[in-house]
Amino acid sequence: MSLNLADHDATGLAELVRTKEVSAEELVKASIEAIDRVDVELGAVVHRMADEALSIAKSPPEGPFSGVPMAVKDFDGMVKGHPWTASTRFLEGFVPGHDSEALARLKRAGLVFVAKTKCPELAILGTTEPEWRGPARNPWNTNHSTGGSSGGSGALVAARAVPVAHGGDGGGSLRIPGSHNGVLGLKCTRGRIPMGPDWGEGWGGFVQWGVMTRTVRDTAALVDVMAGPMAGDPYAAPPLERPLREEVGVDPGKLRIAWTAASLYGKETHPEIRSAVQQTARWLADLGHDVHEAAPTLDRHALVMGYLTQVAVGVAAEVEELERLVGKKATASSFEPATWFLVQVGRSMPALAMQHARDAAMAAGRTMAAFHDRYDVMLTASVAQPPVRIGELALKSSERLGLGVLRVAPSGFALRKVLEGLAETNLEKTPNTQLFNQTGQPAISVPLHHTADGLPIGMQLSAAMGGEGTLIRLAAQLEVAHPWIDRKPPVLA
Repeated sequence: MSLNLADHDATGLAELVRTKEVSAEELVKASIEAIDRVDVELGAVVHRMADEALSIAKSPPEGPFSGVPMAVKDFDGMVKGHPWTASTRFLEGFVPGHDSEALARLKRAGLVFVAKTKCPELAILGTTEPEWRGPARNPWNTNHSTGGSSGGSGALVAARAVPVAHGGDGGGSLRIPGSHNGVLGLKCTRGRIPMGPDWGEGWGGFVQWGVMTRTVRDTAALVDVMAGPMAGDPYAAPPLERPLREEVGVDPGKLRIAWTAASLYGKETHPEIRSAVQQTARWLADLGHDVHEAAPTLDRHALVMGYLTQVAVGVAAEVEELERLVGKKATASSFEPATWFLVQVGRSMPALAMQHARDAAMAAGRTMAAFHDRYDVMLTASVAQPPVRIGELALKSSERLGLGVLRVAPSGFALRKVLEGLAETNLEKTPNTQLFNQTGQPAISVPLHHTADGLPIGMQLSAAMGGEGTLIRLAAQLEVAHPWIDRKPPVLA
């Protein structure tokens, strides 16, 4: 048969392989060729795995996705025998000798890894523009950002070069690129997907690994593949009532849904995005849900400072781990200025500040638990502003100069004052995702809208701890009522 990758999701492709309408080799070859075509414009790939992929495709493991091609983010887990760089030159040449368990589970399910995708350095930022390799570009408009940190993965899925790609989310890194690229990004409940054997947690429990897809059924089925505890995990997610793939198409019933178009950790929401939230609230009411404008009362300053504090400490600890992996000492010249600033902040942070950060997150968790006693789901925009233009978030010369001074003469007090300044402005574009990393709740970005000039706008649905089933049922209902699958970007495989 004549194969067009753009016409099928991962579940559909797996069925074609299972019924022998197409071979795994044909499928993987088509994906490799598609990546070559679109990546000239997108710059989303950092490492190709074509030879190994084609070899595996001759006899892929038997599983629910046998023979289906997949891209893997160059962070959030390791792939045996392939470079793991996290977009930092400090890791150039490092090749792990084993798979992370979550990625090994994807392999055992029959998925064939065809490429590794670009992320910002150490997956820190909400835009994928690393200095080492240059930016990944949005397939809807290549002058704009893919979001981050799973931006390369989001771009390849949106361009339909692969049906699914792996990623991770420590502050919105699946949901922000989900919104920017017009695809789905689900951050699961804390502890749903293991990070072993190398890590127990990331950024104090903020980070959750996952996938980016174009259909709800793919998201559900692939989370089923990755989910489940490992011995020694520090968290245990509440058990699911049944596999998530069985939630797709199930009537969600009449849900109590709260919505807000306000910016959770910022000051303003773009008018088009505000309108999209309001339209989504009307759609949900039309579907029979009990919909109200409401939002939890949160200590924004404490939460933003707590988030940035935890990230800084987490990045500083990561750099120490990288030093151990590669056997050399990190210096200021080893990393981008913003990354090294966070390392310096993390190293200078007193233990009491770290405890305050943890306390703020736990208080928010209690607030959100009480909020979900009244509402099953909370609707917000995934981001507060449309995708920025490439380079828009780059450091200004004055900011580079200031960080340069701090590199040479670091002062704990001065570093923390700069961090407090960042807390006022740094999350203005992407202020709605971090809360759920801090509380551990599941949240999904659903690609329901576009701006007037054609850039995607995602809507974020969040639920109580363990509530992935509710989110999948509701997202699938929206997918049927307001389908997005036929929307295709200009850069298309």
